[in-house]
Amino acid sequence: MSRGGSGGRVRVRTGRGRTAASTRWLERQLNDPYVRRAKAEGYRSRAAYKLIELDERFGLLKSVKRVLDLGIAPGGWSQVVRRVQPKARIVGIDLLPTDPIEGVTILQMDFLDDNAPVILAEELGGKADLVLSDMAANTVGHQQTDHLRTMGLVEAAAYFAGDVLAPGGAFVAKVLAGGADHDLVALLKRMFATVKHAKPPASRKDSSEWYVIAQGFKGMPAETRGEPAP
Repeated sequence: MSRGGSGGRVRVRTGRGRTAASTRWLERQLNDPYVRRAKAEGYRSRAAYKLIELDERFGLLKSVKRVLDLGIAPGGWSQVVRRVQPKARIVGIDLLPTDPIEGVTILQMDFLDDNAPVILAEELGGKADLVLSDMAANTVGHQQTDHLRTMGLVEAAAYFAGDVLAPGGAFVAKVLAGGADHDLVALLKRMFATVKHAKPPASRKDSSEWYVIAQGFKGMPAETRGEPAP
């Protein structure tokens, strides 16, 4: 490893057993101010600052008492909620193992498991004020397929949010470039007072991720529950 360039930028030499791609990734990590800041401030990942920045813009964490964190690993978003609202009930779920976080209930299971929504709701112990989803499907390298798989997760999270949110609650989910598709946006607009897209500064410029922010939960439309519309 060597240092060079302007501003003390860290440059990493390609070492034995390290590919050029992994070398570029390591160099990017070492020079990322959000990575350094996360380490200094005790957050598990730079992703924590995405939620911090979204909260600064949309006031997501104001007065929340119950929060669901879908795709919690490694835990940065729940850490933020915990620091801002230390008395809030926080429940997270992920396929990946997640180290314990004081004051947070963590379930290691597939969100798409038939039992997951029931277990999450039971652990929360009441209606949620905020449902966060930083879930993304494992990519296969085919842009259209990756988009469809991730949007499938977002749609599932949106329907789940419709079942567990308290009136006035909010839903935040990661989507890919182009944002949520037309049908999902239309559903969210029926469920929430406002629906917006945002790309927080902490989200890398070369990343395709955006976030959809839906606030002011009004209720799940009757037709989505298989009930006749009034």
